[in-house]
Amino acid sequence: MATKWHCCPKGRCIMNSKTMMYILKRILLAALTVWVVITITFFVSRAVPGGPFMGEKAISEAATAALEAKYGLDKPVMEQYWTYLSDVVTRQDFGPSLKQRGQSVNDIISRGLKVSTRLGLSAACIAVAFGIVLGSVAALKRNTILDRGIMVFSTACVSMPGFIMGSFLLLLFSLKLGWVPANGTTTAGLILPVITLSLSPMANITRLTRSSMLDVLGQDYIRTAKAKGVSGLKVIFKHALKNALIPVITYIGPMLAYIVTGSLVVEKIFAVNGIGRSFVGSITNRDYPLIMGTTIVLATMIVIMNLISDILYKVVDPRINLE
Repeated sequence: MATKWHCCPKGRCIMNSKTMMYILKRILLAALTVWVVITITFFVSRAVPGGPFMGEKAISEAATAALEAKYGLDKPVMEQYWTYLSDVVTRQDFGPSLKQRGQSVNDIISRGLKVSTRLGLSAACIAVAFGIVLGSVAALKRNTILDRGIMVFSTACVSMPGFIMGSFLLLLFSLKLGWVPANGTTTAGLILPVITLSLSPMANITRLTRSSMLDVLGQDYIRTAKAKGVSGLKVIFKHALKNALIPVITYIGPMLAYIVTGSLVVEKIFAVNGIGRSFVGSITNRDYPLIMGTTIVLATMIVIMNLISDILYKVVDPRINLE
């Protein structure tokens, strides 16, 4: 028997058991996905030849053995795996960094995550706001010079890789014109990284909004609203834009995932002290705990973003059947 949690005055269930089961299944699938990522990353990182202490200058075998014993790297790999998994699940402890002595991975990630979150949210807001506006304008001015210009710009932004776009903006606005700092450690220095991360998602949202808006504007109910004398702005904002944004909602999850993964390169280019830069540095230095910690955090963020996107899709369009 389906259990209704709360019903509106018209009797329609706001949160029924089917919706809750869907969310529960997605959460369990998300947990399974994160576990698979943890397992693969753990064993792959240790299967790669070399070790975290091989780069140390003039270090003896005895000293290496002592360091490995200190951090538990002398134990069998399976024992290391279960110990690490237990610490992560029960205590949310990623362990100490092997290269940044005296610092825990939790502290390193916490500092970097604040910067990366600020960077990512700023880029996402710019991408969504400008993408919807440009896409709507292009649809309303279809086949005009303005429409073609917006489409050419969006195509260029989608086609150009982030590291090339970032390098170009850095050379032009920092080194040539000197308008903004080249280093991303200051607030002003985050302007170019934010723009670099936002351009490709903004272009995709522009194209999605334009295509969806053109489809909606051709529907019968839009023509009926116009025939009844409804004002143009009311037709656009109340009827057309609301329905045209459904595909944009579905893109939010992949967009945020792109911003998270794209920040790995962008933070390196602009020397932003975020989690992406820590992740790249941990791979170079074979810092196993930092590799694992940043991978878990990034994977969890991507999974949560996609889950939220799916739920928002259902909220925006109740006709969607949750399976």
